[in-house]
Amino acid sequence: MTGRSLILMMLAAVGASVAPAVAGDRSAAIAAAEGLDFRQIVQQAKAEVFPAVIYIRVVQEATEQGKKASQQISGSGVIISPRGEALTNWHVVDKAISVRCLMSDGRAMTATVVGSDQDTDLALIQLDAGEDAGPLPFAEIGDSTGLSEGDFVMAMGAPFGLNRSVSIGIISCTRRFLTGVSEYSLWLQTDAAINPGNSGGPLVNTRGQVIGLNARGIGYAEGMGFAIPAETIEILLPQLRERGDVPWSWTGLQLQPLRDFDRDIYFDETEGVVVAETDPESPARRAGIEARDRIVAVNGQPVTASTEEDLPLVRRALALLPMDEAAAVRLVRDGEAVTFELTPRAKGRVEGEELVCERWDLTFKTINQFDNPNLYFHRKKGVFVYGLKYPGNASSSGLREGDIVLKIDGKAVETLPQVQAIHKDAIDNIDTRHRLVLVVLRNGLMRQLVLDYQRDYERE
Repeated sequence: MTGRSLILMMLAAVGASVAPAVAGDRSAAIAAAEGLDFRQIVQQAKAEVFPAVIYIRVVQEATEQGKKASQQISGSGVIISPRGEALTNWHVVDKAISVRCLMSDGRAMTATVVGSDQDTDLALIQLDAGEDAGPLPFAEIGDSTGLSEGDFVMAMGAPFGLNRSVSIGIISCTRRFLTGVSEYSLWLQTDAAINPGNSGGPLVNTRGQVIGLNARGIGYAEGMGFAIPAETIEILLPQLRERGDVPWSWTGLQLQPLRDFDRDIYFDETEGVVVAETDPESPARRAGIEARDRIVAVNGQPVTASTEEDLPLVRRALALLPMDEAAAVRLVRDGEAVTFELTPRAKGRVEGEELVCERWDLTFKTINQFDNPNLYFHRKKGVFVYGLKYPGNASSSGLREGDIVLKIDGKAVETLPQVQAIHKDAIDNIDTRHRLVLVVLRNGLMRQLVLDYQRDYERE
C-alpha cells in the first residue's frame, strides 16, 4: 500500500484516531495524541510554507539546433529569507535570459540568479521585490538527517505550469543512490507526486519545514520522486551566496565501496574505501595512488564507504578539500599503511562553452572531461559539433553531432575563438567562396567533409 492510499483511508474515517497510522512521523504522532485531526496537521504545515512557494517562468537561450533560439520553461521555487532569497533547481534557471516569479498573493516580480551548481542541481535566486515591498513570506529549512522511511511529507510547487498545488505522501527512502546523478549527494525518495514543473519546489515535513527540494520525477506521478536533502542545501548555500558557485576540487579518484553488489566484488575489510581507478593526468595519479589501494583517512579524518550509498559523502569530502593545497591521504596497499600527499585542483566548468555559427547551421562546443568523457578520451582539448540545424548546410554536408573538428579550411582548431575567426572570415567573403573542408574525428576515425554554406536556409 502506498503512502497516498494510506492517507486516503485515514481521511475517509471521520473522527477516527490517527495516532497508529502516523507513527512513522513523530510530529504527526504527537499532534494526534493531542487530539488534532490529521487534516489539521497538513493544513498547519501547508500554511507555514505555501505563501513562500513561487512559480518561476524562465526564458532560456538554446543552441542545440545549430542556431540561437529562446525557449520558455517553467518551474517552482521557495523563498527562504524575508529579503527574497529563493531556492530552485539549476536546470530551471540554466542559461536564463530572464527570470520572472509569481507569488501566492498574485504579486509578480523579476529575479536574478545569484548562484547555481550543476553537480547538485541547486540554484539560488534573488527576487527583485523593490524597497517598498517589505519582508517577504519565507520558509524555514529543516533537518533532513532525522527523517525515517514512512514519515509524511508534502511536495509543493506548480506542476505543468499550473497554479500551486500540494501533493502528500511519505518518505520512501532517506538515502537513495542514483547512478550518474549522485556524485556528491544522495536523494530523498518520496511517493508524493513530483511532476514536471514541480522542480525547485519544497518538500515539506509536518512541522512546516523545508526538508528537501524537489528535483526529479519518474513518469507522471508514478510514485517515485526525488528531492535534494536539506542537509546538502545547508552545506552548499553559503558558497552560492558568497561565490555564485560551488568550488569543487578534483582529485581524479574513482571510488568503489567495500561491498560492491553491482560488480559482485566484496572486500574482507570494514574500514575505508577502495580506489577502482585514477583518471589520466589527475592529481591522484600524479600523487602515486593506484587502483586497489584502500583509503582509510584524509587529513586525519577516517573515511569509509561500505556500500554505494556511502560513496557521495566520501566524494563530497574529497571535493570540498582546499584546491592546490596538499592533503594527507592515508591508505593501505598490500597490507601496509602508507601516506601520500594529494593536491586537488579546481574542477572548473562541468560543461563546455558553446558557439553558434550562422549560415554554417551548427553549434560548436568545447570538449569537457566531465561533460563529454567519451570525446575527452580521444581528444583532451578541442571542439566538437554540439548541435545541427535540420535542414541546414552542416547536416547536409554529412557532419554529425559529436564529431570532433580537427581542421577547418586547412587550419588546426582547438578553441572556440579560433573557430569564430575562421567563421567570420568565411561569412565576410561568402560572395567569392562558399565551401570549406573540415577534418573531423568520428568514433576514433578521421574523415574529411566539404561544408557548402551557399544556401541560406533561414530565408527559405
